Amino acid sequence: MVCLGNICRSPLADGILRSKVSEKKLPWMVDSAGTAAYHIGNPPDHRMIQTAKDKGIDISGLRARRFTSEDFLAFDRIYVMDQSNYKNVLSMANSNAHRQKVSLLLDHLYPNKQLEVPDPYYGNQSDFDAVFTLVNEATEALISDLTNDK
Repeated sequence: MVCLGNICRSPLADGILRSKVSEKKLPWMVDSAGTAAYHIGNPPDHRMIQTAKDKGIDISGLRARRFTSEDFLAFDRIYVMDQSNYKNVLSMANSNAHRQKVSLLLDHLYPNKQLEVPDPYYGNQSDFDAVFTLVNEATEALISDLTNDK
């Protein structure tokens, strides 16, 4: 899961997906990163930690890290939150195989629409809640798609 700073959207997606993967006992490794180095080593934004906690998901132990080209080797799929980060991640790809791993998270919920998860950073609590709902639905669709559990 990749966003810009790895303190709002991507750690939330990471936490939600980890929770679902654990619940469904799927053998998946889930992680998150940012394309910028603004917050390396920092926990998620306190508002996102609280939003997730209110829904029963603890993301407080996550720490921001920067996406690197090694992530193409470590992960089968790379989900980005918006077009800007999509372009940034693709610019690091060394092969077509690496580029094929990258997609927008919302493609699972809204195929072929190229929709983005909005960044709630400069918003209010309702923006954080809306992002939670959207990411929760998208991760459910992702699991359904990848496990053919429809």
